[in-house]
Amino acid sequence: MTPDLPELLASATPVALPMRVRFRGVDVREAVIFRGPHGWGEFGPFPEYADAEASRWLAAGLEAAWGSWPKPVRDAVEVNATVPAVTPGEVPGVLAGFDGCRTVKVKVAERGQTVDDDVARVAEVRALLGPRVHLRVDANAAWSVEQAREALTRLSAYDLQYAEQPCAEVAELAELRLVLARDGVDVPIAADESVRRAEDPVRVAREGAADLVVVKVAPLGGVAAALAIVAECGLPAVVSSALDTSVGIAAGVALAAALPQLDHACGLGTVGLLAADVAQRPLVPVGGEIWVADAQAVVAADEMPGMAGHELTGERRDWWLRRLARCHALL
Repeated sequence: MTPDLPELLASATPVALPMRVRFRGVDVREAVIFRGPHGWGEFGPFPEYADAEASRWLAAGLEAAWGSWPKPVRDAVEVNATVPAVTPGEVPGVLAGFDGCRTVKVKVAERGQTVDDDVARVAEVRALLGPRVHLRVDANAAWSVEQAREALTRLSAYDLQYAEQPCAEVAELAELRLVLARDGVDVPIAADESVRRAEDPVRVAREGAADLVVVKVAPLGGVAAALAIVAECGLPAVVSSALDTSVGIAAGVALAAALPQLDHACGLGTVGLLAADVAQRPLVPVGGEIWVADAQAVVAADEMPGMAGHELTGERRDWWLRRLARCHALL
């Protein structure tokens, strides 16, 4: 159900939440939080996204607030820790915010850094946590095939569970899988941007470009839409966040809880990267898990007390509300 624009705007509150560390080039996370008859929803597409793409994020938020989610098939969802492109000396402080996580995703290929920086960061995580913890790296589509081959050959020494979106194009991912197999480098490839920002999100599976798919509720238009894409891809899925507040994370937990099979920890622990959150009880991992009941409680709460003091005002508030209206018109 899509509410009328006045009804949506009546409860829409644009917020700005500071980050603990810079992540994905973001120091302050902005989003719009709103409430419908079934609970809270979130609209937080990154500023560079055009309205057509951003409208899917609104559809996901409206599904949460005015629609419904499928019934869960598990009570809790295992989540991974996320380490931004920090120095090795900053790694212990970041990991301290992720209680009990047995999987860690490390950001690599940051602009202005080198593969040596990436290796040092991954090596520090492995040294701190030991051999029993799963390690992943995420390049956010920054490498060419040759750069990815070089980097992943070196990083494979630290026993990677997979590499997320090492290259931008589907054809590059397919080529890289062949190159790594030829060279005897055992690093599976996960597709993220090639799924969530693609006109044809199933192409990565059809063309043998990935071993896994990373799915995010907001960019794919909601829990139901994401479930359908996973089913059509036929590949193992990892549910991840788009640097959401606890409201958006609750939707990710709903997706992960509804998947028929979930073999990998999910990237839903990123509220720990925020210095403030909208929910009274932020959705952060406890013992490496987020409980489905806790996520449901966030969406069903009467109030979002964490919004106080973080509301956007002036032109920035108006910018978000105009964007919300434009995206609403596209649904």
